[in-house]
Amino acid sequence: MENYNFPAFLYRMKNIYRWSLMRNTERESVAVHSYYVSIWAHLLCTIANQIYKKDVPTDKIVSLALFHDGTEVFVGDVAQPVKHSSPEILHFFREIERSAANRLIDMLPSELQSVYHPLILEHDPELYQYVKGADLLDAYLKCVSELTAGNQEFSVAKKQILDSLRKLEMPEVDYFLTHMAPAFEKTIDELT
Repeated sequence: MENYNFPAFLYRMKNIYRWSLMRNTERESVAVHSYYVSIWAHLLCTIANQIYKKDVPTDKIVSLALFHDGTEVFVGDVAQPVKHSSPEILHFFREIERSAANRLIDMLPSELQSVYHPLILEHDPELYQYVKGADLLDAYLKCVSELTAGNQEFSVAKKQILDSLRKLEMPEVDYFLTHMAPAFEKTIDELT
């Protein structure tokens, strides 16, 4: 009987923690991050479709978001300053991620590989921009949460991530930042 380790490896995303170079008031696993990226991706797609009258395939994009950091079960969560410290390191890291993605896909029965291959390895750039926007939004909201808790360690990261969000030039992201993000700075009493 053949065993397929794909789900068992993905289940370990809960054991990989993000923001390893920074002091955190609350630790965040890759699994939790992927959950929120999926929610924010769904919300960005809904804003695109309902407010901006686009025809964005929400279900497909949310599926991409669910698996966007799956390779981290092999490579861990490498901090942005390390990953982007030089073009050579970034190129090398992308090759490692590609190898990890192939390894994950190989852990599936051949009948399922064609379904997961585009979710883990090859992405349509037009659709993946929503995942990228959601990923950056989640990082931004992590910074807001840490700063609200008094952790100034995230002040520079918040500015850098906000700049990256603006560079996406996505009206859906701008809508979220204008109409929804401010609520994340409120206490539960202020929200109610």
